[in-house]
Amino acid sequence: MVKPLTFKGDKPKKRKHREYASTESKFGADTGTGTSPSTRTPAEETQHLEDSAEDQSWVSADAPSDIAGPVVLVLPSDPPTCIASDANGKVFASELENLIEGDASTAEPHDVRQVWVATKVAGTESLSFKGHHGKYLSCDTYGILSASASAISHYESFLALPSTDVPGTFALQTGGGDKEAFVCVREATSSSKASGRVIEVRGDASSLGFETTLRIRMQARFKPRIKASKETKAREKISRKELEGIVGRRLEEHEVKRLKRARREGNFHEEVLDVRVKGKHDKLAGEPMKIDYLRLRLRRSKQLHFRNSQRKALEQMTRECVLQFYERDIVICWGGQA
Repeated sequence: MVKPLTFKGDKPKKRKHREYASTESKFGADTGTGTSPSTRTPAEETQHLEDSAEDQSWVSADAPSDIAGPVVLVLPSDPPTCIASDANGKVFASELENLIEGDASTAEPHDVRQVWVATKVAGTESLSFKGHHGKYLSCDTYGILSASASAISHYESFLALPSTDVPGTFALQTGGGDKEAFVCVREATSSSKASGRVIEVRGDASSLGFETTLRIRMQARFKPRIKASKETKAREKISRKELEGIVGRRLEEHEVKRLKRARREGNFHEEVLDVRVKGKHDKLAGEPMKIDYLRLRLRRSKQLHFRNSQRKALEQMTRECVLQFYERDIVICWGGQA
């Protein structure tokens, strides 16, 4: 191996080792929780796992506005089935396996073909359902369901009507609500089945009834009420140590409860200011007395014949004290910290 030419007395050059920035230092910690897994405490890790499990759980939609994200369209059949589609777009009734004592209200999917992604059609109250293969659920004029459409049209729009008889169930009206036809389930005879019957899914029911009553199961993280409650809980999650760090002293139990309540209600910073002033531990809580004292000295300086330089220094001290005090109030009231 050929080496570069060197001379006697030359100092050896140090090799420069390139330092690669870690992902965390470059992009920050775990963006989902704000805390990387390595820095979480055992309690935070347990809470994180519980929240993740809760987000992946399945709940029933209670209102049409709840329907969003991955859903399972549970049919009123025995045994419980749901609307599914294969890769070719053929729609069929797939039997559900993940149930608690056969209750359809606890159904969860076990096959990706049973899951549809519900989205609201722009400008309407209708919904579209996209399958696992990227095609949309569709119903033609004859009531035959398929999942081979690549775009949303009149045939791929369904209007969810809440049932008046059974709470938490819906009827899916085809044609975006313009047609007097509903998605339904029917039993038909089949020679290929051992039971001699097969469950069919159609979209040509002319009236509402038990066979048109569907239950829509969805992931909990997409339900608006659960999302709102989680945001409220996130606002409530502030420790006593963090509150004491903001206030600048140890807090009593009633003060902690008062600040947590204010954090939920939205007037947190005003309450922090009030607690600081009332506790007499705020470093600027005694500023009004100091300002009055400086103003009194400034008035008396004319009577005691202070020098101009002394009077100017006293004026400057009073002005700075007043500005510091009122700036502190403005910062706290508008969401900052002193």
